[in-house]
Amino acid sequence: MRIKYDETDDILHIEFTREPIVKGVSHGWNINVGYSQKGIAEITILDAKAAGYWPLENINDLLPRAA
Repeated sequence: MRIKYDETDDILHIEFTREPIVKGVSHGWNINVGYSQKGIAEITILDAKAAGYWPLENINDLLPRAA
């Protein structure tokens, strides 16, 4: 799992796997989920800090579940 935050553009990108993306689905105007053949591969959130998704307050709770 890899988490990257671009402060300049306020974009949060969470990558669960490097498998190829076969389908992308938008959930609202600012959240996009990329799916691989096996399930969710990545999540991209635009205006992440402005929308309250960054910083991740509960990162220690999320990491064990993602592994």
